Amino acid sequence: MSKEIEDHRVLNPGTNEPFASVLERHVSRRSVMRGGLGLAAASMLGFGGAAQALASGAMQKTPLSLAFESVAGSRTDAVVVPSGYTAQVLVPWGTPLSGEAPAWGDELAMTAERQAASVGMHHDGMHGFPLDAESASRRFVLALNNEYIDQQALWAPQGGPTNAETGARPAEESRTEINAHGLTLVEVRKGDDGRWAHVPGSPYNRRFTSATEMELAGPVAGSGYVRTKFSPEGRLARGTNNNCGNGFTPWGTYLACEENWPNIFVNTGERFPDDARIGIPTERGRYGWETSAGDPSEQNDEFARFDITPRGADAGEDYRNESRTFGYQVEIDPYDGSHRAVKRTALGRFRHEGCWLGKLEPGKPVVFYSGHDARNEYIYKFVSAAAWDPADANRPGAAYDRLAIGAKYLDEGTLYAARFDADGSGEWLALTPQAQTTDGRPLHEALGLAADDLAGIIINTCDAADLMGATPMDRPEWASVDPVSGEVYITLTNNSKRTEAGSEATYTNEGSAIDEHGVGFATAPVNEANPRPDNGAGHIISWREGSDGTRFAWEVFVFGAAASDGDNRSGLTAANQFASPDGLWYDDRGDGQGILWIQTDNGYEGVAEHTNDQLLAVVPGALEGGVVTAENQQHLKRFAVGPNGCEVTGIFATPDRTALFINIQHPGNWPASEDATEQTQDSVRPRASTVVIQKEDGGQIGV
Repeated sequence: MSKEIEDHRVLNPGTNEPFASVLERHVSRRSVMRGGLGLAAASMLGFGGAAQALASGAMQKTPLSLAFESVAGSRTDAVVVPSGYTAQVLVPWGTPLSGEAPAWGDELAMTAERQAASVGMHHDGMHGFPLDAESASRRFVLALNNEYIDQQALWAPQGGPTNAETGARPAEESRTEINAHGLTLVEVRKGDDGRWAHVPGSPYNRRFTSATEMELAGPVAGSGYVRTKFSPEGRLARGTNNNCGNGFTPWGTYLACEENWPNIFVNTGERFPDDARIGIPTERGRYGWETSAGDPSEQNDEFARFDITPRGADAGEDYRNESRTFGYQVEIDPYDGSHRAVKRTALGRFRHEGCWLGKLEPGKPVVFYSGHDARNEYIYKFVSAAAWDPADANRPGAAYDRLAIGAKYLDEGTLYAARFDADGSGEWLALTPQAQTTDGRPLHEALGLAADDLAGIIINTCDAADLMGATPMDRPEWASVDPVSGEVYITLTNNSKRTEAGSEATYTNEGSAIDEHGVGFATAPVNEANPRPDNGAGHIISWREGSDGTRFAWEVFVFGAAASDGDNRSGLTAANQFASPDGLWYDDRGDGQGILWIQTDNGYEGVAEHTNDQLLAVVPGALEGGVVTAENQQHLKRFAVGPNGCEVTGIFATPDRTALFINIQHPGNWPASEDATEQTQDSVRPRASTVVIQKEDGGQIGV
């Protein structure tokens, strides 16, 4: 989630032990549990000799070496990359997807129709889908999220938005903003000159916006929870919004993850507990789209639906359930435009940061991880009921029903929330109707649901995790998985809402206890074991699953910090200091080795005064002990720095690893040209953009 639209409310009422206190006790034993897995916990969980053999084997290999010097911190209107590399701007906001739309210009007035046919705003998570195996590193469909909008940039030619804070928004402005959200599919190709370009008019070019009709699937679909005036049967939804991190499946589909979607709605009446828990506004939606309702041009309640205040005799007469059609993982076939996108409700309803594939093994369930990006929220895992069949693997460019395969793996399974224990072990807590809560009740009973109401559990995912005793985390964001070892890494960006020791917790929604539905923290105190009452720098943790899939062993991988911080626990230096880790990608380089790329969305002053947001690289296999320490700093390097005002986000590489793709979101005064490294001299209309980084000699990135 971009810090530009971060919701500073803390919505979890959890009196479950905060992860910060678990973390402090565990870190104090780092000398005992030195490995990335933690051999003490590994033995407890039944890893035994296998874990020790794995650790021994890793030490015997010659690890990858990062073949570039850390770039210096930068605070300029330009992208900075190492010597010997280039950085090219590709498909910035407003790029026409057809050959007929007008070309971009700083004074171009954006309309709803034009925006719907152009690349959306504020690029975030993304992935490339090859059109055939032979050209996979030169030609593919780029799927990228368009997380949110910058109203000042969008409406720059007219001096800004109309009635942004109060009053009725013009319908055309609301419609345009709706079309700037969602995601973009666009074919891109590498030319003979090494430059990349999109293909205007490609049949693969498509937009999904906050108005696009989509299907609901899984436990919630067809239930009374999602019946609306638009879809009385509860099978359809309109739009996807605030898609931040992303995912992809082994069968060749894209997953767009709905994160800060609650804020586009408003309920001025009595909210459902699940809507209160997730943070639906009560006065005005973030962009006030609901205020355009009643405009003569409005069609099919396109704006009225954002006001979810109950007004009719039942759900079929209003939009009280509209927000319940959001908060899911959205599956899209990038190859086939004849199918609607599908919201896979079995993976839970919350502010999904992403959806990351676990270790994939034939004959075993398919696993996806996701974090709820908010302070004191949880980490989740979905385990499919169906076992993975390699025959379902993607066949690039071939025409077949990938979404039917998606239904096989994503519509039935078990959703879990994570509990991190102080001894370095952890447990996945099943969120099923009959699961036993911490006070011994069946979960369905604790939530006031029928014994077979799995849909109700999904709708109330956050309250369910509260009741099961999951560990509240410091804003779980992106995750990534080593496909060989199965090691999982996840960023915990920050948590500034922890108050000093001895202060009293306060609660939202007039609540007072964890077992009250829909209640969240307003503030939460630290305890004597919590080292960071105002954790602005964040950290990254890792874990490895036990053999039964319900237990795991975890370790702190690296702490964010300024080099000068007194609690610089990982020993960071001026060459690699960072804070607020956000984006993350394990770049598998074969032979059981890889590079972990770390992206930041920083507001921590100790680092921000030295550098803009950045992209760092670390080789986990080269770290003695498996974690970053003062003794192994040479393996963590700053690879790139973004322009002023931006967040560095979204990341993947071509299969041959000769091109690395990242996104620059919400820049302040950039780009100056197609050369991402050119420093802007005058003022430009800022445009989020994908950036392609390549070596001048055509070699592999980073090594």
